[in-house]
Amino acid sequence: MSTLIVARRFCGPSASSNGGYFTGLVAARASHTLVVRLLRPPPLETELTVLDLPEGRIEVRDGEALVGEAAPGALDLTVPSPPTYLDAIEASRRYAGFVAHRFPTCFVCGPQRARGDGMRIFAGPLTEQRDVVAAPWVPDASLDRGDGKVRPEFMSAALDCPGYFSVCSDDRMMLLGQLTPHVDRLVHVGESCTVVGWKISSNGRKHEAGTAVFDGDGELCGRARAVWVEPRSVSNASA
Repeated sequence: MSTLIVARRFCGPSASSNGGYFTGLVAARASHTLVVRLLRPPPLETELTVLDLPEGRIEVRDGEALVGEAAPGALDLTVPSPPTYLDAIEASRRYAGFVAHRFPTCFVCGPQRARGDGMRIFAGPLTEQRDVVAAPWVPDASLDRGDGKVRPEFMSAALDCPGYFSVCSDDRMMLLGQLTPHVDRLVHVGESCTVVGWKISSNGRKHEAGTAVFDGDGELCGRARAVWVEPRSVSNASA
């Protein structure tokens, strides 16, 4: 048994963790790919208990409440070819979050976060592929693992929010229900990276998306498959 604490800086909604960052903290505890499910918003500045269970499973609890759970799994994902870095810059100009954003202080995609504080990944639609979004990302020094490379949990965070914007263009309330991230290699601090998100499917309140991070040479460095869920009660979900 161990513990983890999500610092306030790494919020998604103002009172809970960014889902991709939380997933990355959990996934980094295993040497194999984990399917991580978020069962309730992970609280900030709270000591959470991490339980290592048989068969490679993990549970994260806030007292008796189950916050998240993970199990070994395979990542089934076909990653499209990346756009050019310049095309990603152009796509980011069409970022829907500049017009309306439910969580404008989100660590990953919040436009109210300053450079060097938030990751500022603003994924907008590519003109020729409306279900594909892209953004430039230059990791800042605060994300450094200590060797000039980005910490794994920040790679996972980068693989979160672009998936939402690939399946939702109308500011609909959705929460990350499940993320299966895989980091092929860590990108470097200061590197001109491209992040891409694309819609896989939608079925009622459930939406699936893929995301990927490419380095400055266009090489695939990280990928993830996400399940986004529209809550039955928006007021409860945003509390």
